[in-house]
Amino acid sequence: MPAIPATSVANLRDLGGLPLGDGRSVRHGLVLRSAQLDRLDPAEPAVAGLGIRTVVDFRTETERGDRPDRLPPGARLLVADVLADYLAGSGLPPAARLKALLADPALAEEHLGGGRVRAAFARTYRTFVSGDSARASYRALLGELGTPGAGPLLFHCSAGKDRTGWAATVVLSLLGADEETVRAEYLSVNPAVRLAFAPMIEGFTAQGGDPELALELIGVLPEYLDAALDEVAVRHGSMEKYVREGLGVPDEVTDLIRERLTVTAA
Repeated sequence: MPAIPATSVANLRDLGGLPLGDGRSVRHGLVLRSAQLDRLDPAEPAVAGLGIRTVVDFRTETERGDRPDRLPPGARLLVADVLADYLAGSGLPPAARLKALLADPALAEEHLGGGRVRAAFARTYRTFVSGDSARASYRALLGELGTPGAGPLLFHCSAGKDRTGWAATVVLSLLGADEETVRAEYLSVNPAVRLAFAPMIEGFTAQGGDPELALELIGVLPEYLDAALDEVAVRHGSMEKYVREGLGVPDEVTDLIRERLTVTAA
């Protein structure tokens, strides 16, 4: 799943074209994902041609304040803070403080060294499923996608990999994508994220930071996604029940999402 070649938005991708089985695929141009939009240039052809009407921002209040989104003309912003209640109880998880950790190898090693980074991300991913603010945020996303006549929607967090990655997993699973497609899409962001963070990784390692720790921080690993999928299985038994019972999305909205976002080959 190649990124859209935009210079002002990192990790910009269209879920359109991904296979869903039975000759179906995701409709092009209606559901997109990216990193934060603080440097977005609305006039850039790769961006302007998308016609984005709604932007869903999964970031925390601090992240939004530090780097506010620049919206395409006429687009509406929906704030859906996935980590609001996690933040209140546990402080910022690694997914929301990548740049601070990469700027301080000693801090990163103290809090996340010795394999603890993987455990920290696993806890965060489980929160994506069970946290109150996370459930409200992903419910809001699906509500927007299930609105008749809605235009192209873009959802994002900071790096566009964790909170955003789980959103893409939910949407694709709901549309009927198989596990191989879901996992491939989730992992496909790694090259773009590594490119975007390359200067910070170089600085981190130049200061004596562990390069493996840096890659575990800025990339996504199969076990991160596994943690969220296991949380769905334990709490709800299936993605369908997670969406219906955990997120509180009515079946009629799910049906509209499938109708809007899928196309069948002629």
